[in-house]
Amino acid sequence: MHTDIAEVLIDIEAHLRQLGLWDKIPPSSEALASTEPFCVDTLTLPQWLQFIFIPTIYGMLEAQSPLPDKCSIAPMAEEFFRGTELSIDELIAALQRVDQLISDA
Repeated sequence: MHTDIAEVLIDIEAHLRQLGLWDKIPPSSEALASTEPFCVDTLTLPQWLQFIFIPTIYGMLEAQSPLPDKCSIAPMAEEFFRGTELSIDELIAALQRVDQLISDA
């Protein structure tokens, strides 16, 4: 199951890159230190996925730490991208897969 989650994280990164939403420069340490859910006050959702979620889950997998009991990122992404012209279906599908894999773990 850990391999499945790692593969989906790779897919999420690939989709963000294809959409032009993968940043080359990380946000400031202050922005990354936000205490708000999803860092909504300092980061966009794609930035949160790139700089918080993906590295955190990779770190948990590598350390064989317990994963969160529940994951529900896809609905947040659907709301974030609502009304945009971006082709996000594959990204949303990958986020739904990671939600399911983590929640069913």
